[in-house]
Amino acid sequence: MVAKIGRSSNLYGALAYNHNKVEQEKGKILFMNKMVETPNGRYTIPQLAESFDPYLAANRNTEKYTLHLSLNPDPKDKVSETYFIKMAEEYMKEMGYGEQPYIIFKHTDIDRTHLHIVSVCVDENGRKISDKFEKRRSMEICRKLEKTYNLLPAVEQKSSENSLIFSPVDYHKGNVKRQIASVIRNIPGEYSFKTLGEYNALLSLFNIAVEKIEGELHGEPQRGLVYFALDKNKNKIGHPFKASRIGKNAGLAALELHFLKSKELVLNSSGRSEIKTGIDNVLKYSKGENDFVKRLNSWDISTVVRRNESGRIYGITFIDHHSKTVWNGSNLGKQYSANAFNDLWKDQQNMEKASELKFPLSKSSPSDQLRSDQLHPLFGFLKNESSDNPSNDETSVLFPGLLPLAEGEDHEEEVFARQISKRKRKRKW
Repeated sequence: MVAKIGRSSNLYGALAYNHNKVEQEKGKILFMNKMVETPNGRYTIPQLAESFDPYLAANRNTEKYTLHLSLNPDPKDKVSETYFIKMAEEYMKEMGYGEQPYIIFKHTDIDRTHLHIVSVCVDENGRKISDKFEKRRSMEICRKLEKTYNLLPAVEQKSSENSLIFSPVDYHKGNVKRQIASVIRNIPGEYSFKTLGEYNALLSLFNIAVEKIEGELHGEPQRGLVYFALDKNKNKIGHPFKASRIGKNAGLAALELHFLKSKELVLNSSGRSEIKTGIDNVLKYSKGENDFVKRLNSWDISTVVRRNESGRIYGITFIDHHSKTVWNGSNLGKQYSANAFNDLWKDQQNMEKASELKFPLSKSSPSDQLRSDQLHPLFGFLKNESSDNPSNDETSVLFPGLLPLAEGEDHEEEVFARQISKRKRKRKW
């Protein structure tokens, strides 16, 4: 069994992620410890958050107060719900969280049934619960639980050998071709994208761009791809690399085949309806582009917006990191097209300006401080929190490019790790 631990200041996001699984009938609340319960056993997110309020109110100075972890038995292990609860209770007790309020969610949306547990890491007096040697203690507890419940032992070394961790390309670190290749060679095996435009949108999250080259050589037509690194402003930097220098999977022929397979795959998947549901829910509450992008990230959906020189939006792409699908807005429907969002955000911006003229904000207002401190709206979710003090958090933050290659592996742990590594929300729950 493998345990993965994440911390953040986003309690609402952790609860929303798991609550969404329950609403989609892809999960259930298995057990609640020291939580306020409802008569019918159904909960809204605010109802779930209510049990944590006294702990957050007492919190002294712990920034990352949310604990979101997963317990992942081997896919071959068949664990009953009774044993799942016992295992989770023992794990939380041994880790020092036995007296904390927490919720155990059972996820059944993939072949490997597993648990997610949401809690807070400050006690009722507001003191942070010690996380010293957390990784070592967690591994020891997992080994103990494997023996107690006759689970298959985790082959951690094999898992690490069959996993690749990707980061955005950093041109100034050198060896740019290798950085690009580490992403390009594996992305097609993990994501479905149907066009070169969708592929480009996905690559932009990793500071990479691709262009199609067509011409003639000795009278023969030639077609191919070249890849570029992008700087922090998403501008090309350095010289391009031919696809042939990166690998066979990076070439045009392989990608065109992937486009066809992806088109067939999405026809029979629920990804289209799920991503539309996420967008529709966010549109109800978002106020402008930045707020929309930030809220949609909590659904594990990235937004890539393309503008012309005049600032008009001419393209918008959505990347669902859960279903691993990429969607051009217009393919989802007219209301999700670039023109629709351009008009929507332009109207919202005009209304906001009019409101500011009527009720101007002071220079020291919280709204101004929040706005000036925001990350880039399109790629901010890929960055670690620059203001975090590493000494206050010994847990490694998983990057969304963690692409497990081992059979039976899924991306859910990486999804919630991305989710809870976001910048602190304006409102605490």
